Order: sequence, then structure tokens, then C-alpha cells
Amino acid sequence: MREQPAFLPMKMEEAERLGIDQFDIILISGDAYVDHPSFGTALVGRVLWDAGYSVGVIAQPDWRGDADFRRLGEPRLFFSVSSGNVDSLVNAFTPNLKRRSSDVYSPGGRLLRPDRATLVYTDRIHALYPKTPVVIGGIEASLRRFAHYDYWSDSVRQAILADAPADLLVFGMGERQVVAIADRLAAGEPVGALTDIPGTARRVDLKTWRSMDQAEYVVLPGYAEVKEDRYAYARAFALHYNEQDPIRGRPVAQPHPKTVVIQNPPAMPLSGPELDRIYELPYARRAHPAYTEPIPALEPVRFSVVSHRGCFGACSFCALTHHQGRIIQSRSVDSIVREVERMAGMPEFTGVVQDVGGPTANMYGIHCGRWETAGTCPDRRCIDCPVLDRSHEEQLRLLRRLAEIPGVKRVFIASGIRYDLIGPEDREYLAEVCERHVSGHLKVAPEHVAERVTASMGKPPREAFDAFRERFEALQAGKKKRQYLVPYLMSGHPGCRMEDMVELAEYVRDTGLYTEQVQDFTPTPMSISTTIYHTGLDPFTLEEVYVPKGREKRVQRALMHYRDPANYALVCEGLRAAGREDLIGSAWNCLVPARPGGGRPTRAGPNPRQTRRPPR
Repeated sequence: MREQPAFLPMKMEEAERLGIDQFDIILISGDAYVDHPSFGTALVGRVLWDAGYSVGVIAQPDWRGDADFRRLGEPRLFFSVSSGNVDSLVNAFTPNLKRRSSDVYSPGGRLLRPDRATLVYTDRIHALYPKTPVVIGGIEASLRRFAHYDYWSDSVRQAILADAPADLLVFGMGERQVVAIADRLAAGEPVGALTDIPGTARRVDLKTWRSMDQAEYVVLPGYAEVKEDRYAYARAFALHYNEQDPIRGRPVAQPHPKTVVIQNPPAMPLSGPELDRIYELPYARRAHPAYTEPIPALEPVRFSVVSHRGCFGACSFCALTHHQGRIIQSRSVDSIVREVERMAGMPEFTGVVQDVGGPTANMYGIHCGRWETAGTCPDRRCIDCPVLDRSHEEQLRLLRRLAEIPGVKRVFIASGIRYDLIGPEDREYLAEVCERHVSGHLKVAPEHVAERVTASMGKPPREAFDAFRERFEALQAGKKKRQYLVPYLMSGHPGCRMEDMVELAEYVRDTGLYTEQVQDFTPTPMSISTTIYHTGLDPFTLEEVYVPKGREKRVQRALMHYRDPANYALVCEGLRAAGREDLIGSAWNCLVPARPGGGRPTRAGPNPRQTRRPPR
């Protein structure tokens, strides 16, 4: 087994110092190379190195020429291509399709990656090394593995394997897959024989497909059909959504004009010991020393810890079901303690663990006895299941152990908590989290309060958030320095009409909640909400769903910031469209004054539900 280097090599001079004249595998990424377990290139590279393979990194190559792609030569086994930690188009554009001016995953925040980076890099590398296998992965490839609605071109695009000259696609968390690919190629198998690796997708030509036993596959409506027929698109989504379980999932195929894309069932989740090993590899938690400018994305997570993977929340606008899956995979407390002890020994460490969590921090340690043998239930959501053990004892035990480590002053939960997992019986848990692991603000994500919108989002109803908010406020009684809830809210989601946004604005008015964290819905590939946005149909019932688009989305977002004078005209437009002109004027409950620049509405008396907002 090879000894892990201080950093994965980015130049042949570094490789030569390690005694390497040809890499086994070369990773190409749209991100700068940061050696931290929150960055996919570092994680995959360290795992492959741990498996005995030499790995080089080409980070943010200049795609307009060949020099960067030739820098490390030709690998012995394969190239791996990823757009980086985020989808390159989500990274490049705001929800209203304005191009961003910086990239936090690049040195100095400079713009160094192309749009549709996976396609661009794969085209270039295949042209230069046509006989070398190319494997694509990461979030951009993973969520484009079938025909999909593309918000940026407002069209249905082919599966990425129908466009990219790649041999295999790795979807989901890819550690098992890349090691299996490397092992089998190293054993002499041709890449065309790697047809059975869970968590991968491939393509076959139409002639081969016609000769195969198609009864073994869940066959989706083809690209030509889903492109033209919204009902076919919705049916296709529901079919492949239902196969995204590693135990009960079946192979899925989708015909395209020149090829057929075949997805194997998802890879099995990593066990606790496997996760421990991966996250205890010797990450430097620094950017590669070749960089002379800081990488902005590093500092917010440098001293954060991944405690688990997976999320069973099943929010409609989230694609985690298709990427990390619903099964929670938790690391051991001892492993996380060892990781934080190493962090505490770094000279840059100031005593603050920035975050301990995963997609949802308080799902750590939660487990269902069915997951290992039967997978997740096909007919119910785990979040609603009364059988699921929702105990927070393991998370509390973890947080207490971390707080006892010498040199650690504070251990924060910055990744947010799922409030509907915290019941009245969890008062001790909530009190301890607020007292020791939250600074001034506790992040939660109700997203909305209107009943039909929360139903469309797959979020709990308003009553669940109200009950949690009351429990949180009760904990603030008598505190000299109170804390505040910071709710994540969303505008423009499918199912949301103008009157629903007015209801949310009134809720914000009456509760005094802090509303800086408002996101305009962005239709990203392979989520339920994106399917509804494109088709206007619930993919599981095929019932019609109202979808706000165009200017209405702008107005809906403005209603969340009704206090901002710059939004005055849009807010008035939204209130009139909802038939709520009564909220324009000088009465205490009005959202805006009768005239721009007029006096702000004032309350006639105190509102018993009002709580102070944190300072801006």
C-alpha cells in the first residue's frame, strides 16, 4: 500500500519526488484542489491512494487549449472527470439566470471553469487520449444521468452519457465505484466489460440493446418521447425515482436516438467503519501549496466535520434521494473525536469546530432495522414513520465528547437541524443544542407556511413549525443574551400562488422572523420539484400543479422582502394580484405604505406573537 502524500500531486515534479513516472489515475476537476474531506477531489483521490493507486490532479484546466490536459501525461488506468463540488451552471448563474461575478471554489474567487464543465473537459480529454477510459462523476454528472429538464436552456436535454464521450458514469457517493473500476481495470478487464458495478451507468448501442433481454430492466419512456410529452416525462421520472434504493432498486434503461443509457442499482451505502476510515485519511485541510490566492470556499468549512451521510427528509426540491440516498450512514463517535483531536493540533485552529453534521445534523445516529435487509420502504416516507427510532442520544453523546477535547472551546452545528424530528419530549436535547452548540442564530428550514405549498414541497405543515418555534422561544425566557431562529424560506416553488406568498409575508410580519435567508426556487436536475416545474404535473399522481414562472417569480420573491423600499412596486403588484389591497396603507397590519417613501405602517398595540428580529 502506498504511503499517503502531504498533497495529491498536481505537477510531474511532485510525482517524481514520490517515485511516480506514470499515474494510475488522473482526476480532472472544475474546483481548485483543496485537500479537505468536504471537497470531492480530495476525498476520491485519498480513497484511491489508500487502495494502492497513484493519483494526480488536474484542477480547473484551461479548456481552450491542450497544455493543462497534457500536464500529467496519460494515466495507466483511467481519467476521472467532475465539474467539482457543485453543478457548474448552478455555480455560474443566480436563480434568475444572471451570471455570477465570482466562484468561491477558485483561487481568489476568479471565474476559471466553463459552463457544463463535465462535457467540456470530457470532450477535450477524449480528443487527446481517445484510447484511455474516461469515467465521469460528481454532482453534475450524477444528476444528469437520464434525460432531464435543463433550466438554463429551458429545454429537455439528453442524458449526459448520450453527449459526453465517457465510458462510465459514477452516480451518488462514488468511493466504492471508483475503487472497483480501478481494481478491475488493473486486473486487465477492458472498460467495456464493467457493466455490473452498482452505482454506475453506461451506454449501449441500439443494436446491442435490441439483442438484450429487456425484461430485466425498468425501461423509461425514451428521450424523443419525454422531450415532447410532459406526461411521458413525468412518468419517466417517477419510474427511475422509485428505483433509487441500493437493495430493492432494479436496473433502469432509457433509449436515446443513437444510444441507450443503462443505470445499475445504486451502490450499497458505506458502513460505519468504512466511513471512519475514509474520513480519517490524512487530509491537510489546506489548499494545495501551488496556490498563492485563498480559496474562499475553504474557510467556512476548514474545521468542520462530516458526521454522517444520507437524508430521509424527502424534500421535493432536493435531489439527495438520487445522490446520497435516504439511508443514514453514521460514523462512530470515536472516529469523529480522533478527527477533531487532529484538527485541534493544527496551528490555524482557534478552538472552534465550525460544524458537526451532514445534510441534516440531527439525523446522526438515527437508524431503521429494515435498511440493511429490505432497504427503504417504497410506500412511505421515513420522516413520517412511527417505527423509526428518532432518539438524539447518540448525537448528544458525540457533541459532549467533542466539547471535552483539550483545545476545543466551542462545537457548533452550522448545517441546520430538522425541527420536525424534535418533539416535546426532546426539550433537554433542544436546550443543550441551543445552550452549547448554537451561537446567536439557529438555522431551520420551514421553507413556507401555506398548506398547499408545504405539501408540494414535502415539508411539514405550519403547525409543526409553530410548535417548534414556541418551544424554542420558551427556552429564551430569562436569558440575558437571547437567540433567534433563522428560517430558510423559499419563493416561487411549484404549487405556490400569489396569495400563498402573501400568507407567508403576513406570517413573517406577525412573528418578526428574520428573513434574510430567502431562496428563489431553482429547477435543478432530477428533483421532484423540477419535474413539476417543467411538466406542471405531480409525477406520482399525474395531477395538475400550478407553477409560477417569469415575472410572477420575481414578485413572489419581492414579497418576502417587503420591508425593502426597492421592492415597493413589486410588492404592491403582488398584493393587488392576490386581492389584498388591504395590506397597502398605514394600518398596523399593512405590509407597505400607500405611497412609495411614505411612512412605515406602525402597530396600534403590541402583538403577543411578535418576537424581536436579530440585528442586520
